[in-house]
Amino acid sequence: MKPNMQKMLKQVQQMQADMAKAQEELARESVESSAGGGMVTVEVTGALEIKRITIDPDAVDPEDVEMLEDMVLAAVNEGMRMAQDLANKKMGGITQGMGGIPGLGDLGQGGLPF
Repeated sequence: MKPNMQKMLKQVQQMQADMAKAQEELARESVESSAGGGMVTVEVTGALEIKRITIDPDAVDPEDVEMLEDMVLAAVNEGMRMAQDLANKKMGGITQGMGGIPGLGDLGQGGLPF
């Protein structure tokens, strides 16, 4: 059975358009994470851009800068993980079922390749 190339091309073009739209939406959406009981808060967009870092003044201890650094690092890493999950959910729905198109492998089965 010969694949219908025109149908496959339309599917790929639709997927590209859907992915572009989803990427635009992700740039507008954000997640927020915190560390140290809310002493450090980070906001990250779905496009993996850090929008804001807020540090409670009580978290600033000149005698223990390392603790503040650890809290910032923890909040940023968690925010990035949450933003990546958001992106995978949004983009994964677009690629669902596209594994049947030759050349795309199991893209629809395993989510995004990043």
